[in-house]
Amino acid sequence: MEAGLWGLLGGAALVLGALVAWFVRVPQAAIASVMAFGSGVLISAVAFDLMEEAAETGGLGPTAVGFLGGAVAYLAANMALARRGARHRKRSGDQQPSEDEQGGSGAAIAVGALLDGVPESVVLGLGLLGGGTVSVPVLAAVFISNVPEGLSSAAGMKANGRSARYVFGVWGGIAGASGLAALVGYAALGSAPPAVIAVITAVAAGAILTMIADTMIPEAFERTRTWTGLITTAGFLVAFAIERLGA
Repeated sequence: MEAGLWGLLGGAALVLGALVAWFVRVPQAAIASVMAFGSGVLISAVAFDLMEEAAETGGLGPTAVGFLGGAVAYLAANMALARRGARHRKRSGDQQPSEDEQGGSGAAIAVGALLDGVPESVVLGLGLLGGGTVSVPVLAAVFISNVPEGLSSAAGMKANGRSARYVFGVWGGIAGASGLAALVGYAALGSAPPAVIAVITAVAAGAILTMIADTMIPEAFERTRTWTGLITTAGFLVAFAIERLGA
């Protein structure tokens, strides 16, 4: 239950972002800036929490295989969804297609949002294995990055005529699925050897990093342009400081 609640907390940030986008007119430049910051936060968590822990536990070889495997699996799923209308699911402008423009795109966008959120939630559940506690840096990274993800995507949904029922149904469902993914990640792997957990952590890390490059950075760069690198670096530094202070 604790694992599920931590996952639900991370997923709730998506709903928070969607609420802001629905009721407040946020400039697209501001959305892009927060998206860049969130990207830096997640990159730091991948490097200094997930990959470092996986390599120390399972060794470099299995970690590398898992990392690449997660990237390839995410890429394949993302390509399939892109052909069905989910390519721009995190864009805050009018890039997302409406249902009239591409039938089935609503379902594809919802599945794509689920694809983006599950690896992060599984990692939160894995952190509790062996009597451990949830990683504060990873939880902070997930929460901080999920707010702009939900904000940007919901703004795009609203701009293309999606209803409030659809928008909040998607993000409420993703929040619930995030909690379930964390719970399942903990329950299914409670007796798994440390090396297996390390590989699965690396798989999630590969999927998260690929997601950042494919869906978050493009939205950020479209509006922040030359400032993207600096804002992303600031996000990385904040997450790194959280990790160091919690060490």
